[in-house]
Formats: sequence, C-alpha cells, structure tokens
Amino acid sequence: MPYSILYDVPQTTDAAAASVHGSKPDRPRRRPRVHRAWWVAAVTFVTIIGAAAFRSLPGILIDPLHQDFGWSRGTIGAAVSVNLALYGLTAPFAAALMDRFGIRRVVAVALTVIALGSGATVWMESAWQLILCWGLLVGLGSGSMALAFAATVTNRWFTERRGLVTGVLTAASASGQLIFLPLLSWIVETYDWRPAAVTVALAALAVVPFVWLLLHDHPADVGLAPYGADEFVPKPAPVPGAARRAVTVLFSAARTGPFWLLAGTFAICGASTNGLIQTHFIPAAHDHHMPLTTASSLLAVIGIFDVVGTIASGWFTDRFEPRRLLAVYYALRGVSLLFLPLLLAPSVHPPMLFFIVFYGLDWVATVPPTLALCREQYGEDSAIVFGWVLASHQVGAALVAFLGGVARDRFGSYDVVWVASGALCAAAALMALVIRRRPAPVAGLS
Repeated sequence: MPYSILYDVPQTTDAAAASVHGSKPDRPRRRPRVHRAWWVAAVTFVTIIGAAAFRSLPGILIDPLHQDFGWSRGTIGAAVSVNLALYGLTAPFAAALMDRFGIRRVVAVALTVIALGSGATVWMESAWQLILCWGLLVGLGSGSMALAFAATVTNRWFTERRGLVTGVLTAASASGQLIFLPLLSWIVETYDWRPAAVTVALAALAVVPFVWLLLHDHPADVGLAPYGADEFVPKPAPVPGAARRAVTVLFSAARTGPFWLLAGTFAICGASTNGLIQTHFIPAAHDHHMPLTTASSLLAVIGIFDVVGTIASGWFTDRFEPRRLLAVYYALRGVSLLFLPLLLAPSVHPPMLFFIVFYGLDWVATVPPTLALCREQYGEDSAIVFGWVLASHQVGAALVAFLGGVARDRFGSYDVVWVASGALCAAAALMALVIRRRPAPVAGLS
C-alpha cells in the first residue's frame, strides 16, 4: 500500500478495491468527448494562480509597513521568514492530509486559511499580529498547496501527458506572480497596502467555490478512468501512516552524506531566490528611487523566464551530468548577484534587463537536476526525500528573508546581502561537485 502521493501509486484491481471497501467496485461510465481530467487540471491551474497572489505581496509591503507602523525591516522579514519556513515544512505532510481527507477538502480549507490570514492584516496594530496572520496562517495554508497539490492531481487523473501537465501546473505559480505583482503594486501606490491585502484575500476566496464544485478527488468519483488509462481504476482507500513514513525516510536519508549536500545546496537556492530576490528586490530597487510598479514588473518578468529556464533545464538534465549542471547554475547565479548592486538605478537600462532575463532563466533551473540526483541516490524514496530537500529550500529562504531585512536596517543598504549571497552560491557550486555518484548495481548481484 503506498504511503505518498508525490510519486506514482500502484493501482489496485477491482476485486482488491471491493475487498477494501466491502462493496462492489465502481463501474466506469461512458468516456466524455473532453476528458474531465482536463477540467480538473484547469481548476488546479486557476487555484494555483489565485494562491500565487499572496506570494507576490511580501516584497511590495516591506516599505509601506515600515512607513505605517515604524517596524524595522528585520521585524517584517521575520514574518516573511515564518511564512516561507512553514511553506516548506508543511509540504512533506500535505500528501498525508490529501490521502486522509481528500484533495478538495484540504485545498478548500487551505484557501480559506490564506484568505483569513491576509484579510485579518488590515486590522493589525502590532508586529506579532503580522507574524500570526502573514507568517503562521498564510504559511500553513500555502504549504498545504505546495508540491503535493499539483503532483497529486497529476498522478491521480493522468497516466499520459503527466510531464506536460506537471510543467503547466508548475508554471501556474509564475503566471500568478506575473498577473498579481503589477496589479498589487499599482493598488499599493494608488491607494494603500490594505486594499492590496484584501485583494489577496478575495482572490483566494473566489477560487474556493470552483474547487468545491469541480475538483473531484479521483476519476472513480465520477465513474471515469484516468486520462490515457486503458482500464478503469478504482479509488483507493484512505492511506494511513503517510506522515510516519515521511519522518522515517527523513531519518534514514539523514544518515547519508548526499542528503546533506543536496539539502545544503537547495537551501542556498531558496536563500538566493525566494528569500533574497522575491522578498528584497523591490525594496532594494525602491532604495535606488525606482518606482514600485517598475520594480514589480521586473520581478514579474522573472516569472516568465523561469518557466523557459525550467523546461530547458529538464532537457539538459536528460543529457548531461546533473552535478555539473547544478555547479554551473549556482556559479552563474553567484556571479550575477555580485553585479546586481551596480545595476540598480532609478530607471531600467539594458544591463538590468539582461540580469532579469538571465536570473529568470536560472531561477528554478536547479529543480530538475536536484530531483534527478534524489532519484539516483534514493530510488523509491526519492519523492519523499525531495520533499524534505524542498523544505530545506524554504528554510534557507526564510533565513535570508529575515537576515536580509536585518542587514538593511544595520548597514543602510542591501549591498552586503548581494555579495554574501553570491559567495553562498559559489559554495553551493562546490557542494554540488562533491556529491558522489551512486554506483550502478551489477547485474546478477543483489
């Protein structure tokens, strides 16, 4: 019996399903002209776009909250860091929640929690309320819809076109950033930060009815086979013990060297992307008198090119050594960060545009080779191990989201942050090369 839905689940027969449920297996209905799986994928895409709104807001709010309440950037960064850390640490257990309670219930509750946390910020008066609302509530809600959501929908509803669907759903987050960043920055500049927070809450709530009405947990719920399947697949019984398995795999992987190298490099990846650029690029550009909407638009453009970079990186990973790809990605990212302090200016010029395009291509290019190395090192447990490596990504992002704000308060600029992050990327490049290749099993030996 499977314990995680982050990887392909073995299918049971009708007879096995009947013995589990104590009833006759569900019967398939006539296949519709447009398979319902595509409608489910569409709802999932819209849901991820709506949820991406809250991820677009922290960088825009740092300066307005600092001006309104007098809170230090370190204090505001602490709330963002709690959000990012919970986003990562919740993800390994999200699969267990969806196995136990179903996709629809978990996602509907998560969106409601996000709306509650974002909407409640308009009444806050103290910094601890920001940490509670934006850090705890929005962090838990977003973590419940992280990697597990797209992977669960893909694995349950599709047996063909999984790569295409996974890529499209992964791109939804970047698309949401592209849609909401310019809009939210315009709202903040034209009105105030509170209408922007309410916009995020309404965006999350608006998706809930579509999730509840259209996002079925399994094709068997509507009497269909998964898209591309030749035979009807009964709905499996709720799977107990998934959380226990996730922890067991963590303890087992933690006794190996490659796990710590992968977790360390991915923590630096999160530190130099979500924690650094996504959180601090807009206020850093604003320090150089760049308009808020311009800086937000530049960050949104990164979201376009990270889709292209991820697809290209997947193609490269099939053809080149993943460790060397990671080393190249991190080295180039580190060099680009060292040049960033020289590029920030009141207006956009060609070198800055080159940085935005280049950085966008490198933003999540590290994911395919990291996942390939997890698969090479840990086999059947690779999806769960990658879930924990992803958690380290968010912990690294959380640390830099906080420390970047502290550094800005202490030194009066972000220059030291860019240089330190460039040095970390150089360390990640060396760590990637140190990962030992796992020898291939010799035929005839167990």
